[in-house]
Amino acid sequence: MVVTVRSLGLSGLSGYEVTAECFLSGGLPAFDVVGLPDAAVREARERVRAAVKNCGARFPVSRITINLAPASQRKEGTVYDLPILLGILAASEEIPALPEDAAFLGELSLSGTLRPVTGVLPMALCAARLGIRQLYVPAQNAPEATLAQDITVYPVESVAQLVAHLKGEAPIAAAKPWQPEPSADTHLPDFADVMGQENVKRALEIAAAGGHNVLLIGSPGAGKSMLARRLPSILPRMTREESLQTTEVYSVAGLTDPNHPLVTQRPFRSPHHTASPISLTGGGSVPRPGEISLAHNGVLFLDELPEFDKTSLETLRQPLEDGMLTITRVSGSLTLPSRFMLVCAMNPCRCGWYGHPDRRCTCSEKQVENYMRRISGPLLDRIDMHVEVPSVEYEAMRRKESPEPSAVVAQRVNAAREIQRRRFEGTGVACNAYMTPSMIGAYCQLDEAGDRLMQGAFDRLGLTGRSHDRILRMARTIADLDGCENIGAAHLAEAIQYRSSTLLK
Repeated sequence: MVVTVRSLGLSGLSGYEVTAECFLSGGLPAFDVVGLPDAAVREARERVRAAVKNCGARFPVSRITINLAPASQRKEGTVYDLPILLGILAASEEIPALPEDAAFLGELSLSGTLRPVTGVLPMALCAARLGIRQLYVPAQNAPEATLAQDITVYPVESVAQLVAHLKGEAPIAAAKPWQPEPSADTHLPDFADVMGQENVKRALEIAAAGGHNVLLIGSPGAGKSMLARRLPSILPRMTREESLQTTEVYSVAGLTDPNHPLVTQRPFRSPHHTASPISLTGGGSVPRPGEISLAHNGVLFLDELPEFDKTSLETLRQPLEDGMLTITRVSGSLTLPSRFMLVCAMNPCRCGWYGHPDRRCTCSEKQVENYMRRISGPLLDRIDMHVEVPSVEYEAMRRKESPEPSAVVAQRVNAAREIQRRRFEGTGVACNAYMTPSMIGAYCQLDEAGDRLMQGAFDRLGLTGRSHDRILRMARTIADLDGCENIGAAHLAEAIQYRSSTLLK
């Protein structure tokens, strides 16, 4: 007799249905798992055998064949332990027939308890799309699985508990849908800690309001990293759709918090400058998300930008344009979301003091030029704002009044984002930084004075078509912060100044 148990698998960030087919036959005792299993799936045989015996059931003395369908797709991980065990118990009539609208997943310990697995949210979302109404998962994964909605999630502590539930002896209570706390205090670093640097704060406010990429250039101790690390405190609130997208990435990477499974705070990823291309993009023999995808809907902060390997930096070019990243390996291709704000910080030269008023720089012009050449022109062209961060003056450090707190700035950012949400509703575009060329033509119209200003900047600064469009997007954001329907000359002039850094020439 063949027993089928519904389960789920992962292909990148997408879930798909897997059916565990169990067949008991005569002959010498054996236990075979087929259907392109990896080493972890093949090792399920020993975990299942021990778990069956330790939960008080009888392990059949017969030839056992488990087929994980579709057999053409490689199966990875320990998620199939539970469906394999249930298939064996159902085939040997230790438990009644399983519900047709139920799916099971989870890793087994030798004692029969269930351990959590990764990627539960995308699998739960897939289950809901497939019409599965009951999902049995390890108890620690249950809060995450309830985020899928329209599906009943049962938290399972052990095989013995699940067997009793399936026999109708001791039903398991369904997990309640997880809800975030209404007023969770995130304790983010605040802009009120930063003395001076009002121009840089203004630039970061514009970047947060429109989702623009930023490069901060300044001498050591000017506050570049300090300012960048306070950017999350003024970023706009995440929508539920954005939270689910980001949580799917973190779920596959195994980074979700069991007690707070939904990512509600925009990610801020800050890899070290020794990061390899694969650690940034993701990949490996079993492709997994890298820093670029973990920053989806948030910020990727690259401190000491010229110290990064050039190959690593060039991997950013395509994701910055497309908002997604495709990794191709022998085993297949994987497409990951990568819509993030790129925030970079760098010194103007190797010693860090080029252009400083006291002229303490020890670098020659050639050394400065070589240092700047570590960052390619195509990458710089994709960064909207080039902001010079001057050294803080003594008077600013001794100022009595407290700087503007992040909460006040965040109110303006959220108001500007609400204007953009209404403007782009139904288009799939979230903010001004992602406007398509047709949207730029529709929403970034210039008057006669603005057109003359733009033409002069285009010729004087040697702008490219890409930088021209990025300036218009920034001008649209500045106008939104001012609550203006049309882009004025002042908005455009401020946007142009962010593309005219003297340190990058």
